Amino acid sequence: MTDIIEKGRVRHPEKAHRPDQEVKRKPAWIRVKAPVSPAYHETRRIIRENGLATVCEEAACPNIGECWAKKHATMMIMGEICTRACSFCNVATGKPGALDPFEPVNVATAVASLGLKHVVITSVDRDDLDDGGAAHFAAVIEAVREAAPETTIEVLTPDFLRKEGALELVVAAKPDVFNHNLETVPRLYGEVRPGARYFHSLRLLDQAKRLDPTLFTKSGIMVGLGEGKEEVAQVMDDLRSADVDFLTIGQYLQPTPKHHVVDRFVTPEEFKLYETQAFGKGFHMVAATPLTRSSYHAGEDFERLRTARAAKLAAG
Repeated sequence: MTDIIEKGRVRHPEKAHRPDQEVKRKPAWIRVKAPVSPAYHETRRIIRENGLATVCEEAACPNIGECWAKKHATMMIMGEICTRACSFCNVATGKPGALDPFEPVNVATAVASLGLKHVVITSVDRDDLDDGGAAHFAAVIEAVREAAPETTIEVLTPDFLRKEGALELVVAAKPDVFNHNLETVPRLYGEVRPGARYFHSLRLLDQAKRLDPTLFTKSGIMVGLGEGKEEVAQVMDDLRSADVDFLTIGQYLQPTPKHHVVDRFVTPEEFKLYETQAFGKGFHMVAATPLTRSSYHAGEDFERLRTARAAKLAAG
């Protein structure tokens, strides 16, 4: 399974030498139905016609059937090949190709065709680019604004590590939500997210809000990787210190036997406790369920987030 061949290449060459890890059977509360609805296939057709990639497919998201049936697709820009090799991620690793200059217009066309009220735009990591792809993000935001002016835009960006001025380019393009995921607790970064730096990612979120205080900021982590409850609580505190508005917490699911093993399946009851704890720490919006992902129910959650922040501001 790990050495999946796509277009004549190995999908995860950096993981090929790793011993196989048992992929644990999912509990009943995580199993989802296969996608079969006509709307799912219509969404797939629009994505294909515009030559786009989605994180829904590339990251093997378990919610693809539900989301695409509602014509909600998360656009993944700048290609399908990532320059990082995170142990949890199913996106292909390797040397990416050149940026597609038509991609901003193609994304905007797809957003308009799908009739999206809210769109999430994410990307692979592009450490090979001088700005990490920040200008391309800005171009996509601008194109979507022109083609679908009523659509709210959420960007889920890389960390722009060692890319001076990149964050400023993205924030200046005025997305409605700036999202960057911490993914896990700092202790596990070396084995889960080795190309990233926890406190750099935290500073990125803090700086985004400082650059534009009206911007909604969002971040997420996975649980079930071996973290402790106290460590999760500390991540919540760190995010609140960066004035992050919205926290997502979801169950890590192992894509293949070569990926990071699932330490345990966190129960729905534990997720509810995390949700209560996070709201108690001051987040305006929290999504914490086994199937929560960054863009899962993103449109509905954005409306709740906007309403919650307005209510808190009105209350003084």
